[in-house]
Amino acid sequence: MDWRLIWHYATTDGVPRRALCVTVLVGTLLNAINQGGAMLGHGELNWVKLVLTYLVPYCVATYGAVSARLSQQRAGRQKQTTH
Repeated sequence: MDWRLIWHYATTDGVPRRALCVTVLVGTLLNAINQGGAMLGHGELNWVKLVLTYLVPYCVATYGAVSARLSQQRAGRQKQTTH
């Protein structure tokens, strides 16, 4: 596994920006569902859960983008070897 290529795919071509958009939308929605009362002052906010609820969607979105690009790369290599 080429970690440099994975890092490159994870940090270029708009992947971080798109992952951040997903994070803001999904993380905010999940935090509102899971800690809505605490966010409105009706309890204690769990900061670890809050951070993880934003971190997980970012990682999932980034993983999906990197995985798709690696699949495209493999498919391109297979086409080259079969022709």
